[in-house]
Amino acid sequence: MTTKSVSDPTEEAKYLPVSTKIRNRLQQAKKRFHANDNIADFIHEGELSALLDEVAGKMKGVLESLVIDTESDHNTQDTARRVAKMYLNEVFRGRYVTAPPVTEFPNAEHLNELMIVGPITVRSACSHHFCPIMGRLWIGLMPNENSNLIGLSKYSRLAEWVMSRPQIQEEAIIQMAELLMNKVNPDGLAVVMEADHFCMHWRGVKDSETKMVNSVMRGSFLKNANLRREFLSLINLKN
Repeated sequence: MTTKSVSDPTEEAKYLPVSTKIRNRLQQAKKRFHANDNIADFIHEGELSALLDEVAGKMKGVLESLVIDTESDHNTQDTARRVAKMYLNEVFRGRYVTAPPVTEFPNAEHLNELMIVGPITVRSACSHHFCPIMGRLWIGLMPNENSNLIGLSKYSRLAEWVMSRPQIQEEAIIQMAELLMNKVNPDGLAVVMEADHFCMHWRGVKDSETKMVNSVMRGSFLKNANLRREFLSLINLKN
């Protein structure tokens, strides 16, 4: 009587593409992995480099399907790897790395006046066409005695982390607002973003003049019309 060998699932997992391993972890944990989600907690050490290799290989297949001769065309011989590095290490970096470290300080002087940070230059990408979104971000805060204060540069670092993902502008500033509410714990928060969308400049209607402006208001900015008007007048979007 012959016995049937049973394959070791751990051994089989060694040969899975790294993207499949990461996806399996996310699914087992029942975690969402939409385009604008951060998945850094599910990427093991060394896997980001392997993921870059995998993306580069698949991007080469995209170029081949576009009938581009990457073998003899000196301009596109390394394009697949350049694009992979750009996506993982730069424009979509906010998906694959943990949040930047932010030191929080107690509000020792019990500051309770309007604070405004901006304009912060932001760069993102539309999740519909992967075209650039380039714009400016303003943040308004009404701290209270229990609020945490963070350094000025940290607002820019947090904005870069949130915006460096494929997404739509409306959802991006909601993520930014939720992150700051948790970090700072203010009485009120306002976030305004103005941006150019290259999916309109480059394709479709090819309109290079239209911008999108949207806002998120929380706490006292939502309830107090005078505070909201003061914030909006001080940021003066026309400048």
